Amino acid sequence: MFIQTEATPNPATLKFLPGKPVLDAGTLDMPTRAAAAQSPLAERLFDIPNVGGVFFGSDFISVTKNDGDWQQMKPAILGAIMEHYMSGAPLVATGAQAPAGEDDEFFDAKDTETVATIKDLIETRVRPAVAGDGGDITFKGYKEGVVFLQMKGACSGCPSSTATLQHGIQNLLKHFVPDVVEVRPV
Repeated sequence: MFIQTEATPNPATLKFLPGKPVLDAGTLDMPTRAAAAQSPLAERLFDIPNVGGVFFGSDFISVTKNDGDWQQMKPAILGAIMEHYMSGAPLVATGAQAPAGEDDEFFDAKDTETVATIKDLIETRVRPAVAGDGGDITFKGYKEGVVFLQMKGACSGCPSSTATLQHGIQNLLKHFVPDVVEVRPV
């Protein structure tokens, strides 16, 4: 098994591509050891010193470090991923569920059409680009022209995430949805 690695815009996060599907649908963000209990692979990765977060996408695994040097951490991470795939164990434990509040969204019913357009733009134009950087972004709410988004994986805590939100995503949404005045992280 050959696992590729890619740098992300976040220097604290590295993207691992196992060459096999990771998740069939959606993404799974495990920013803490407690959240990792839902995945045997994530638990194994959190056993590696300085691992501070694990994120699963459709074909990649992003690992975020708290401290330490990638040169020393990378072999252990590659070994854990390889051992997991060779074992045939499931990626997500049977019966594991998304964390509570994961799908909570807020917006006024009168804004339903605007929110549908915002969600479509995020789904078709923003999420694919963000996934390429080892992360994900999801719609959380809309109120009085302000769009609230949640950044996950490599994007969470990334030094350039503010620029991504305010210059990239905000400009895109303002262009297509004139009611949007600002984009904020949750």
